[in-house]
Amino acid sequence: MTSFTQIRTQNNLLHPIRQWLDSIEIHNPKLAHSLCKLIPAQCPFERDITMFGRKLFHIPPMCKLNPLYEEVVSLRFRALCYLADECGEDVTAYC
Repeated sequence: MTSFTQIRTQNNLLHPIRQWLDSIEIHNPKLAHSLCKLIPAQCPFERDITMFGRKLFHIPPMCKLNPLYEEVVSLRFRALCYLADECGEDVTAYC
């Protein structure tokens, strides 16, 4: 079981990475397209396991367990907004 001290230490170690991800500004359509392709819109691990047409069990989305999940999703959102607002592109292909 993880203690509060271990969680705080982990958060402190990831703080510079969080700041870096939050500080990335999107000013290039190629970069925005790459980020939208690279970062999935939905958790790729969530799925239903079926056998012979019957659902055996469900694997829940585990992306939220990623300590950088919020920052990565925010970066993808900023890239989508840049493409839609600044470039006037249709971003429905990334949704």
